[in-house]
Amino acid sequence: MSNIRLHKIRESERKSHIETYSNEDLYREGSWLQKPIKTVLDLLPLFEGYKEFRGLDLGCGVGRNCIAVAKHFRQIPCIIECVDILELAIEKLLWNAKEAGVSSAIKGTILPIEDYLIKENAYDLVLAVSALEHMDTKESLIRKLAEINRGIRAGGVVCLVINSEVTEKAKATGEVWEPQFEINLPTEDLQKLLEKSFAGWEILKTGVRSQQYDIPRECGTSELETNVVTFVARKE
Repeated sequence: MSNIRLHKIRESERKSHIETYSNEDLYREGSWLQKPIKTVLDLLPLFEGYKEFRGLDLGCGVGRNCIAVAKHFRQIPCIIECVDILELAIEKLLWNAKEAGVSSAIKGTILPIEDYLIKENAYDLVLAVSALEHMDTKESLIRKLAEINRGIRAGGVVCLVINSEVTEKAKATGEVWEPQFEINLPTEDLQKLLEKSFAGWEILKTGVRSQQYDIPRECGTSELETNVVTFVARKE
């Protein structure tokens, strides 16, 4: 991908996320941020009995998932490293963590995911929800999946939700637009890559769900269609 195209896509995503985060409150009824995703919540019983917990949320946004995880583990030492490219996201994340009473557990970092070095053998849970498709290249994605593999402790879990085969068109005219995603893999190729990256792990959940929604873009509202790939596995 050329630097010009990467910059264009990231500026488009920046504007759409700023608009969304400026107008939507975390956990407010009716908002798309009104609750954590069920896949994440369903994983929490796997960690019952832990004396301490360490997590990593790549593409954390304003804390939709990581804050719920931190609240679940508020009775034990808990640290969740949270990474997002958007300054506003981390600003609102830290505010939301304070409001939820989990400031000590949430550590925010402003960086592109490809630039965040994942520590080895450090995490019980690594989350990346609608995030890894926004890395700069497929090669970076492959390297990051290997980092995630090495970063998770024995018995730990990876939870990935990634868009694939994304299409966009103008809601007003139907004109086809270039999808504003850095990585846009065929669904089957993405699934094979995830299976290869975590070969030998216990697969807890895998699947594909078609999704359609409107998203603000610089030149108007886009009708977006995607195959959302979910992949959850535990390191044995």
